[in-house]
Amino acid sequence: CRQLFRSPSMPSSVIRPILKRIDRPQDRDTPVKTKRRRSVAGTPSEEAAAEPVGWLLRSRSFSHEEIENLLANDHQELIGDFSKAYLLQTVEGKHQDLKYISPEMMVAVLTGQFSSLIESCVIVDCRYPYEYEGGHIKGAVNLPMEQDVEEFLLKKPIVPFDASKRVIVIFHCEFSSERGPRTWPDPGSVTIPAAAPSHCLPLSRRCRFVREKDRACNEYPHLHYPELYVLKGGYREFFPQYQTHCEPQDYRPMHHEDFKEDLRKFRLKSR
Repeated sequence: CRQLFRSPSMPSSVIRPILKRIDRPQDRDTPVKTKRRRSVAGTPSEEAAAEPVGWLLRSRSFSHEEIENLLANDHQELIGDFSKAYLLQTVEGKHQDLKYISPEMMVAVLTGQFSSLIESCVIVDCRYPYEYEGGHIKGAVNLPMEQDVEEFLLKKPIVPFDASKRVIVIFHCEFSSERGPRTWPDPGSVTIPAAAPSHCLPLSRRCRFVREKDRACNEYPHLHYPELYVLKGGYREFFPQYQTHCEPQDYRPMHHEDFKEDLRKFRLKSR
């Protein structure tokens, strides 16, 4: 065997030493030992050997509309321009993207409890004119059609003189909802309808219409009317509790017997 390690150029008396594998320290991990340790789950040696793994995520490009939706979902408790939180306490309603207030909160606004923070409150009564004339919330403006709402609110937007104060808009119709009726206390001589017929346009669409048109008029996220509310229960729920805040103090339902022809004309017009 020694002849195999002898170089021809070296004398035969000089023998190359036999190569020997160097022993590694016993306490040093080898790839085999590390692999075996990792195969045994839950052991302390596995936790010591395991190293955090970084995952690469594929990037994604979002459109302008998707970015707006993400911002809106991330700021659900902020008003439409994301500048501050909603002022009025809200209640749960049918549509998650709308902010509902109770009749009690409406009265708080009417009686000036927020006058130091609100410069102008626009109450938009979306019922037909004969309903509005038969009884409405004091100070409300009757805007039954989409074009009426757009012309009143957006042709010449309401701007507060005091920049620290707010301009809020509260929408309502007869029911402010497509849900079923509720039990009411007897309001006196007024007969409150037992069913909730739908209007020409759902109130939710009116609010979204104003927000859509307002967005188109401004550079995102600025708005003329960032704070929109819906009166939950509409005039039907408000009137029995707060007749003194209505003028005249009466309630004329949409399906009133004496106004069938008016209802037919307005429905044809709304189409």
